[in-house]
Amino acid sequence: MQAVKSKIKQWLDENKQEGIDLLQSFVQADSIQGNEQHVQQLVKQKLDELGLQVDMWTPDGDVLKQHPYFASPRTDFTGSPNVVGVLKGTGGGRSIVLNGHIDVVPAGDRDQWEYDPYSGEIVDGKMYGRGTTDMKGGNVSLLLAIEAIQSLDLTLKGDVLFHSVIEEESGGLGTLAAVLRGYTADAAIIPEPTNMKIFPKQQGSMWFRIHVKGRSAHGGTRYEGVSAIEKAFIVTEHIRKLEEARNERITDPLYDNIPIPIPINIGRIEGGEWPSSVADIVVIEGRMGVSPEETIEEAQAEMKTWLNQLSEVDEWFESVPVKLEWYGARWLPGSIDANHELMEILTDAYEQVRHEQPVIEASPWGTDGGLLTNVGDTPSIVFGPGVTEMAHFPNEFIELDKVFEAAEIIALAILDWCGVAQDQSK
Repeated sequence: MQAVKSKIKQWLDENKQEGIDLLQSFVQADSIQGNEQHVQQLVKQKLDELGLQVDMWTPDGDVLKQHPYFASPRTDFTGSPNVVGVLKGTGGGRSIVLNGHIDVVPAGDRDQWEYDPYSGEIVDGKMYGRGTTDMKGGNVSLLLAIEAIQSLDLTLKGDVLFHSVIEEESGGLGTLAAVLRGYTADAAIIPEPTNMKIFPKQQGSMWFRIHVKGRSAHGGTRYEGVSAIEKAFIVTEHIRKLEEARNERITDPLYDNIPIPIPINIGRIEGGEWPSSVADIVVIEGRMGVSPEETIEEAQAEMKTWLNQLSEVDEWFESVPVKLEWYGARWLPGSIDANHELMEILTDAYEQVRHEQPVIEASPWGTDGGLLTNVGDTPSIVFGPGVTEMAHFPNEFIELDKVFEAAEIIALAILDWCGVAQDQSK
């Protein structure tokens, strides 16, 4: 196996420029929601070059919206295809999904970027651009791992399924579509930006909207009304206490370095229509984290019960309760057993390449691993080269050396997990 490791590293070193060029071409293809067609064509072209069995299709939103875990702001996915490539094994080995999302969040205010967000500018060993770290760099690591294995002229026993999916940033519709199309396996690796840490657990999350009602009055006699804005302050503080209570229950040591394992974030508040009127309605929107040890439904029920207790805080809510609704994006929680063999294999590969033990933590955000695990019965590990803190930020970048390190680690893990036919590794 040491000889195989050396050959993989040698191939990655010799093909570094080709890997960088591939990543740069992906980054230069602006693949925000609804605009993924061009970059997916680039992915398909690469998979065709590698000789994989390629399936490129447009998900059927009208069919998928019937699924209980459908989450997307749209149902028409024209111009947003999914791509899956399959490297068939001989049989008798374990299969693996390599799952990466190709969609990116918008670049935002261009003035906050030092380099054009779709330039793929390279400076001091870092590539800058939207999607470099979240997560086109990780996708390229997967493709390099597959190509490095192919360079060895070895045949795997188990199948390798490469997912290039859309819609992760909106709730995972692309992965749901891939799973329902039958692209599942015995386990999965998702190279989200983990700073080369290994995440066996991923929190889930979901968006909520709360309607807080008051009673309108003239601003000059505001005491005749009830300000929904003031009542909203009570509601947000009540939610903060729910967050505190939920996180006090988290005892898993994988969360020791995460200040708030399952946050509840208030992201948007809107209310009032006129400065001289008492606001009679406020809408609060936010994101609720979901522990890997609970279901989406259990978390929703706890939020509902907690909000029903507002009447104990302020009697106004007894006669005018808030209205709670769940909408928009949603990510299922997921986890893989700490003693799962893929965890052992990936850890061993990491130690071979980096000559140190990996940091193993729980993910501070949701991934498509929840869908793979819970809908596709494909236990998933999140491990990738990107810089966690730079995801969704201006001047997003990735350290290029990490892309190749991750590729080497993943290649070794694939060989061990899938197995090599006729013991060709010796």
